[in-house]
Amino acid sequence: MRSVKMILAAGAASLICSAAVAADMPIAPPPAYAPPPVEDFGGWYLRGDIGFSNQQVKRLDNALDANALTSRQAHDFSAAGIYGLGVGYQFNNWFRADVTGQYRGNSTYRGTDNISFNNGGAVGFGANNYTASKSEWLVMANGYVDLGTWWCITPFVGAGVGGARVTIANFTDAGLASLQGGGIGPSFAYGDTVSRWNLAWALHAGLAYKVNPNVTLELAYSYLDLGKGVTGDLRAFDGTNNINNPTTFRDITSHDLKLGVRWNLESAPTYYPPPLMRKG
Repeated sequence: MRSVKMILAAGAASLICSAAVAADMPIAPPPAYAPPPVEDFGGWYLRGDIGFSNQQVKRLDNALDANALTSRQAHDFSAAGIYGLGVGYQFNNWFRADVTGQYRGNSTYRGTDNISFNNGGAVGFGANNYTASKSEWLVMANGYVDLGTWWCITPFVGAGVGGARVTIANFTDAGLASLQGGGIGPSFAYGDTVSRWNLAWALHAGLAYKVNPNVTLELAYSYLDLGKGVTGDLRAFDGTNNINNPTTFRDITSHDLKLGVRWNLESAPTYYPPPLMRKG
């Protein structure tokens, strides 16, 4: 009987010691809250762009060129401002698309044409000096591939297709001709303003910098094919015109440099940790 009492006393002492040790141990904090990963979902965005163009034209054609034996043309466009707005959608972390509209400001054109001719037996040579102004409205649907992000910078490439409304205004042609066997004569003609729509396409490349989840800056280059532009029928200084002879600007292209900004319209959801629960 005495031994049973000793066993019970020893068990009770052991339980008391265990409880005392447990009471002295610190209470472990709850595990740190890890927010669930944000899913890679798409979102709508607005965009705006400003920049400038560097334009070229392949050649100028006119019905009177049929009399030219040789023609050596030189062309120069001044830079012009570019102003654009658009709306787009980010499908995932590597592909996005947008629709943009641009106004491309007036660019001054200056060209020269040195020719030799045979016009009904009148053989000679001459030179023409051309001036004009050109502007466009451009509507494009574009797609872009983002190539990965390093230090918040994302290089991208893209392509677009759409329509360009090319306007040629204030066209003048001032020339001087010298006939074989003697005789020099000046000439002057002008053409009315004409606008026309063309199929346009573009190739894009650039760098994007994410300022914050809602704002991204872009520095981009675009190669743009605008189609052609035409003038009204050319008329002499006294208004006479005896032939259907508009001047055509063939194969207008441009190298554009733009600075843009994109505003994300669908912010990522914010996750909050659960309240800290303490016992005792």
